[in-house]
Amino acid sequence: MYDKLINKEAKLGVIGLGYVGLPIALEFAKKIKVVGFDINEERVNMMRNNIDPSNEIDSSQFNQCDIHFTNKIEELSDVSFFIIAVPTPIDGSNLPNLSPLLNATNTVGKVLNKGDYVVFESTVYPGCTEDDCIPVLEKVSKLNFKEDFMVGYSPERINPGDTEHTLKNVIKVVSGCCEKAVDQIGKIYELVIEAGVYKASSIKVAEASKIIENTQRDVNIALINELSIIFNKLQINTFDVLEAAGTKWNFLKFSPGLVGGHCIGVDPYYLTHKAKQVGYHSKVITSGRYVNDSMGFYIGKQTVKKILATGKHIQEAKILVMGATFKEDVSDIRNSKVIDIINELKSFQVKVDLVDPNASSEEMELEYGVSLIEKPTNDYDAIIVAVNHKEYKIMNERDFRLMMKDDLGIVVDVKGIFKNSINNLEYWSL
Repeated sequence: MYDKLINKEAKLGVIGLGYVGLPIALEFAKKIKVVGFDINEERVNMMRNNIDPSNEIDSSQFNQCDIHFTNKIEELSDVSFFIIAVPTPIDGSNLPNLSPLLNATNTVGKVLNKGDYVVFESTVYPGCTEDDCIPVLEKVSKLNFKEDFMVGYSPERINPGDTEHTLKNVIKVVSGCCEKAVDQIGKIYELVIEAGVYKASSIKVAEASKIIENTQRDVNIALINELSIIFNKLQINTFDVLEAAGTKWNFLKFSPGLVGGHCIGVDPYYLTHKAKQVGYHSKVITSGRYVNDSMGFYIGKQTVKKILATGKHIQEAKILVMGATFKEDVSDIRNSKVIDIINELKSFQVKVDLVDPNASSEEMELEYGVSLIEKPTNDYDAIIVAVNHKEYKIMNERDFRLMMKDDLGIVVDVKGIFKNSINNLEYWSL
């Protein structure tokens, strides 16, 4: 397979062209023939015009790429090496929603031929590739696994908004259904991964390695979030404590904050779901999820308490929330926990304005039923800096004061970026 791709006798296809799939497709397209497939025709048309719908990739990265973008299944018929990189979200009950993954697998099954390879990159629980996906490929294609086609798993490690840890310079974990498969898959990924690949001992090991990367981070952040709640009651600044503790060489440096998005805030639920299936009810992971999922409501309540402490009537208060995306300097609003802050404030009948330099007001309205305002006013009782976009980091106390109704205004600095720089206005952070 490697030789066929290198000699351009075969094509590589990427199914799902979001923040994971598109970078992979473009990197491979600099070396071999690629077909990029996405079910969203509007997104496909944007990519044909060298525009990344996720706003992560510069248009120049599309140059000199041997790639064909399509939303038509039949145009995948001559692809021999498939990479599936679609979202794996959760449903309203925090259970895995495999519909996008299984639909993409079904699509590949329709065009799968003897000798083809299928590699999954979507984050899943251990066993999902072999127990859930491969049976779909066999059923739809009417081919036999291992005899007629090979399967591998190589978890994505894309970090949106991160220009340092990119696809090329982060080691790629690869796995396959047999020794031949993992060797071929490894060689093919080495075409674009300068940092090299790590060959996991099995597909399940590779799946588990990915899911614990984010679960470990989630649990660590949950500990710091819980500590911030305790320190708030003790009237101690959390960031001062972390700075002091961080002087020891083996202290792990995590910060409190909102934990949303489509990775850290989702993946642990896949692991706890699988654990429950095999008879174990996770305690630490579940507790961490509870803490992190509660932080938006906690921030909202603390803001209300601060306003009440000034003697104002909360129903007459007006608050500005700065930042709507799930993390700084991205446009992605999926599973953003900022909406929890807003909903908590609105439960007290507070008027809330929302701004964000990167998010789409139309997408916010569609996803959460709230829209962005174009420009803040100058009559706020409190301002919550929820997301640390670069545009906000350069602000100073005077900027906040100009947007406040009076000198009793409160700055709520979720991530503590304005610590020691707000002196006259009331200041609070996690």
